[in-house]
Amino acid sequence: MGMRQDIEELAKEAEWQIRERTWVPSANDHTVAARVAADLRAAVGTPQSQQELLAVTRLGHLREALAAVAIGLAYVHGPMAWFLGAAATALTPVLHWRALPTRHDHTFGAVSPSLQQYTEAEEAIRRLQDTLARLATA
Repeated sequence: MGMRQDIEELAKEAEWQIRERTWVPSANDHTVAARVAADLRAAVGTPQSQQELLAVTRLGHLREALAAVAIGLAYVHGPMAWFLGAAATALTPVLHWRALPTRHDHTFGAVSPSLQQYTEAEEAIRRLQDTLARLATA
């Protein structure tokens, strides 16, 4: 599965759990969800605005989004932590991407993603942001 599909599956499961009341988000879950959703929205803007950026800037925004998820994870427990942990895991490929050219093969395993991979990662983050925004008000 790709990053976007992984996040889609997580989002569907979270939405199902909340709808079926197997997960009743706490007040803290709502607060963290709202904060992470806002941070994700700020990190990864609209598709048009992202496509106009240099690859190094796009990659920076993706890493910023992953950091926002990880920071949110530090403030929760239970289902919200499991959800954010799985989301962070799904987004980890961006940690192995590089946007800068290299003069040698020593890149610690970093690879240059395609434009399609940038777009897929940004779409995954937007889906996650949408889910968290709804969770914040659930």
